[in-house]
Amino acid sequence: MSIMTEMRDMAMGLASRFQIPKLAGIVLPPICAGGQPEGGEFMALALESGAGGVSYLLLPDSDVVDYQALKPQAFVGARPEQYAEAFTGSDPLQDMLGLAAINAICQHVMRVSNFTPNTAVDSLGLMSVENGDRVGMVGFFPPLMKYMSNRNAELVIVEKNESLVARYPNLNITLDITELNTCNKVLCTSTTLLNNTLDDVLQQCTVAQHISVLGPTAGYFPDPLFARGVHVVGGRLVNDGMLLLQLLSERKRWGDATQKLTFQASDYKGFDHL
Repeated sequence: MSIMTEMRDMAMGLASRFQIPKLAGIVLPPICAGGQPEGGEFMALALESGAGGVSYLLLPDSDVVDYQALKPQAFVGARPEQYAEAFTGSDPLQDMLGLAAINAICQHVMRVSNFTPNTAVDSLGLMSVENGDRVGMVGFFPPLMKYMSNRNAELVIVEKNESLVARYPNLNITLDITELNTCNKVLCTSTTLLNNTLDDVLQQCTVAQHISVLGPTAGYFPDPLFARGVHVVGGRLVNDGMLLLQLLSERKRWGDATQKLTFQASDYKGFDHL
């Protein structure tokens, strides 16, 4: 079973145990030619409870027309489960909406259960890069570049975007995912769940002593990832869903609408213990 399928099943299982509120709103940034501008890379939805979910705006050209046809008002009052259930990897537009819904469902459950997520730990720092490490970065992660600048460690950047190889000739960027087999630590963007490549990535982390999956779209319970050997999942906890929608629509920083969210496999009991 794929990670996408397990994520969907997890969210639907939570929805059967907890009463999930309806959608209160959604923000769908305009699609921009040549890539999304800063502040326009993410869409989000909010529930009537104030919980929210974020997803990356990652769509092929073939889905742009359908995306532009979406009417935000049509989402208000809908049940998030109907979007979570469509998270199958077969339709990029439905997967985008599905991931946001899965995050919102999980974060509502975090609110109403006795679960207290860790919002104080720096998920990037938990990787503890040391001299002599060979670190695999799946997706171009500028914050890690700064983090590693004073460390005597080798960095291998695995990317799907071939243009980055020519754009950054001084960086060790490769399109070959099997290079991860030579890395003892791996940092992976959470977008790999959305584009359905996370299973392939984790299968290549054969010698990794530490694996982190990080990014704003990792707002879900981490059980399917921890079951596959991931050590840390770091994302965003939505404190105020409607405020987040307002800030996104104004292309402003998320500020008090969200905060860091970090899960560590070493001290996580699982959502079944809620």
